[in-house]
Amino acid sequence: MSNKVIVVGGGLAGLSAAHTLLERGANVVLLDKQGCVHLFHPSNSTKATSGINGAGTATQNELGIPDSAKIFFEDTKRSARDLARDDLIKVLTGRSGDAVNWLQDKFGLDLSLVARLGGHSQPRTHRGGAQFPGMVITYAQMERLEDLAVSSPERVKIYKKARVSKLLYESGRVVGVEYERDGKKHQEHGAVILATGGYAADFTADSLLKKYRPELWDLPTTNGDHCTGDGQKLAMSIGAKGIDLEKVQVHPTGLVDPNEPEAKVKFLAAEALRGVGGLLLDNEGQRFADELGHRDYVTGRIWENGKYPIRLILNGQASKEIEWHCKHYVGRGLMKRFESGEALAKEMGLKPEVLKKTFDEYNAIAESKKDPFGKKFFPGGKFTLDDIFHVAIMTPVLHYTMGGLEINPQSQVLDTNGKPIPGLFAAGEVAGGVHGANRLGGSSLLGCVVFGRVSGDSASAYLLESIASQEKATGRLGAVAGHLLETRKPSEPATKEADSKSSEAKTESAPEPKGGEYTAEEVAKHNSKDDCWVIVDGQVLDVTDFLSEHPGGEKAILLYAGRDATEEFNMLHDPKVIPRYAPKAVIGKVKA
Repeated sequence: MSNKVIVVGGGLAGLSAAHTLLERGANVVLLDKQGCVHLFHPSNSTKATSGINGAGTATQNELGIPDSAKIFFEDTKRSARDLARDDLIKVLTGRSGDAVNWLQDKFGLDLSLVARLGGHSQPRTHRGGAQFPGMVITYAQMERLEDLAVSSPERVKIYKKARVSKLLYESGRVVGVEYERDGKKHQEHGAVILATGGYAADFTADSLLKKYRPELWDLPTTNGDHCTGDGQKLAMSIGAKGIDLEKVQVHPTGLVDPNEPEAKVKFLAAEALRGVGGLLLDNEGQRFADELGHRDYVTGRIWENGKYPIRLILNGQASKEIEWHCKHYVGRGLMKRFESGEALAKEMGLKPEVLKKTFDEYNAIAESKKDPFGKKFFPGGKFTLDDIFHVAIMTPVLHYTMGGLEINPQSQVLDTNGKPIPGLFAAGEVAGGVHGANRLGGSSLLGCVVFGRVSGDSASAYLLESIASQEKATGRLGAVAGHLLETRKPSEPATKEADSKSSEAKTESAPEPKGGEYTAEEVAKHNSKDDCWVIVDGQVLDVTDFLSEHPGGEKAILLYAGRDATEEFNMLHDPKVIPRYAPKAVIGKVKA
């Protein structure tokens, strides 16, 4: 048996598994269903906007937050309700602090801000000072793995646009995969880690969503079109057990684009917007729920109240605390800034006195800590008409599937008899049972990192056991075991030569301007889907051919077609993104 593990899925769970495998000395073949020529498709992980949970982290200790794995366990179990799997929750919460510390220590990430989201009794959702935390965390791992694929190709192979069509199952164990790429079928042999995500965008002919929750079929979704339950279907076809497949989470706050109110795919409003003090008001300007309640509770209250549109309202203090998110949403036309409560009341078709009454009542509730809806925490300061506000229209959206493949605490996929299927592991949203009936905000990224690392550990151990059984008779076990058990820093090349290559791979320079110079007026003429130019940091980019490949969707670029997109681009991307992934798009520079 070769010293190789196949990771199916290029999102955060798959990347965390890959880096852990490399730490343990195994080799990795990563198959990414999406992706383009130069870039991973970053999956739903990059869309996570609130942060990653962690209890007992270095950041919490520095801030004096008295959290622990035990408190986090109780919060998670309470949210999971009667479907709580204590064994999996212990892994999720018990390894949460180490997961956050690992991201900070090994990838140099800023996770210095901590917020309290709905259902949490302590502030434990970590994020940095800028950019979406899901994007920052995922891209850091993604770029490191891509560098390794260049510097150490004998250890890391990445195949993009590779759709796995079959698990190779022989003599009661998984021994590899069959996949399609460039119109041809290929095979890879080795243990398999599935990290393919959920099925909250499964509108296919054999849809798991329609089979288990047909009443939710018509709701909009926050998921990319790759979330079609591929891993669940592949594993169940060889006898794996599905669990809690009817548990589909509807998130209460999907952002409604005023220009496309019926769009099937919607952008998610970060739960952190409510975590910093945002209020939910109906069309009469009234509160109707505890804004920090569990997601299913808030969604249920929206439907029960039925007075649309529902608005999420942040005052000046809350807006300042989460300023980057507000700027991003305003830039996308999904949120509006109002300079006063009177202007907001006019937009809502209400008299200012109505809004003032709601604000005064809320301020009194926050001071007395006695809320008719049961709210216990009141961040964000007072609401007054004499303030600025950031406001967006909300709607419930399909968001997360708690159901999936049944796994044990070692991330082994179980069969219908409850026995592990040798050679098959699962991590992230493809695995069911981790979150029970309702997932807490901030635990999606956590589940990816924790169980990505667990699956990497378990697959490495399985690999060692398999090789040991085959090599025992030849006397080669010592060398093989030594290779697999040696500890390296995550994603670090094994030789000085490889290290040198890695350094070269990481050195990015701005692309040399090509073509001539273009005035802003000339760029403005190229403003359609078939002819799209944008300006970024004084460079002119022709992104027409890149629209369909853009991980954030073509709409995110078309909003700036023919315009200067520098501010929005720099909010979301590292400066080296263009030279690394799209150097050919640069066609010149802006004429002074």
